[in-house]
Amino acid sequence: MAATSPQSPTSPSSYLSATRLALPPNTDPPSETNPPTPKVWLVFGATGHIGRSLVKKALGHGDSVTAVGRTHENTLAQMQGWHERCLGLLCDVRVRETVDAAIQNSVKRWGRIDIVVNATGYGVIGACEDQDDSDLRSQFETNFMGTLNIIQLSLPQLRAQAADRKEGENAGRYLIFSSTSGALGVPGLGPYCATKYATEGLIESMLYEVDAFGIKATLVQPGHMRLDEPTGLDDKAADATEVRDVKLKTYGHFFVKPPSKPYNTPTAPAGHARRIVQWLSDRQPVSAVKGAELVWQLGHCRYPPLRLLLGSFAVESVRDRLRSVIEEIEDWKHLSFPTGDENGKEKKGAKESDDRDGEDADEAMDEDGNADTSMRDDGDDDEP
Repeated sequence: MAATSPQSPTSPSSYLSATRLALPPNTDPPSETNPPTPKVWLVFGATGHIGRSLVKKALGHGDSVTAVGRTHENTLAQMQGWHERCLGLLCDVRVRETVDAAIQNSVKRWGRIDIVVNATGYGVIGACEDQDDSDLRSQFETNFMGTLNIIQLSLPQLRAQAADRKEGENAGRYLIFSSTSGALGVPGLGPYCATKYATEGLIESMLYEVDAFGIKATLVQPGHMRLDEPTGLDDKAADATEVRDVKLKTYGHFFVKPPSKPYNTPTAPAGHARRIVQWLSDRQPVSAVKGAELVWQLGHCRYPPLRLLLGSFAVESVRDRLRSVIEEIEDWKHLSFPTGDENGKEKKGAKESDDRDGEDADEAMDEDGNADTSMRDDGDDDEP
């Protein structure tokens, strides 16, 4: 299959004129004063909504990419011929051997890895009570254990690169796709939210451990993401029908589980996630293409944030959640800390007690400063 470029690499000046989206200046994003240098991306979940758009964006900016598809959904033939600077592989993130093979093949092809992206994910839409052991394990093994497998198996490579980095350079970075469900509970997505909460805790903890090696990590929290690239990653890259038949799922990698009788009512809270999916249809507010542009900048900026929220829905929902947590803390903090009046009374009582103790001590001293033995009972008076 022919491997042609969808577009030529973008120069810094043309990049600036071509996009209005940009990370804030404090991250030192790609710009005329900070021209992007070619990077090597390893993208797990490259056949999903944001994964495919990110691969396309990175290739368009002149980077090299290892695009990793899903073993049980794609074929190796479907992963070939995307681009001359794109290596197509398959992997099941739940299986460590396949993850390690993808990492080693990527290093063998490009010589290094600069940015590791995990855009894989799986969720079951249904009440917590309705989800069985298989549903729970599938979500945790994909979303949490899959992320952990990628990190544990790629960190040795990034740490080895740290020894060769220049002063102030990053040795590598992780861009882990989380979700707004990692910041707030969503009825109908309980176990899925639990996997994202776990992933957030993992990355935030790991960040402190690897920062000394010059390795950075960012959690990307997109809102509802729209499928706005319904055609192939590169319409000109491959002529094979099998490759052109790679289609994205409308609802991503979510399985809508039929509700049991207690939860099968029009207004059941457990049906909230299902109703949202049905209501949005293909009208999700967040563009995968625009989101991919910001994530590409995230891979090239000097000072990446711990979290990057994509879309107004993500910003507003997470901000409202944090406000409610703070308000609840303020409402109940009196159970853990004394109020101002109570604190003042305690201090006043302690001072009065100290004053009384001082007066008693003065009374126990004679005019010469000696102890007044008449005030002391030595216990000898009762002896015969």
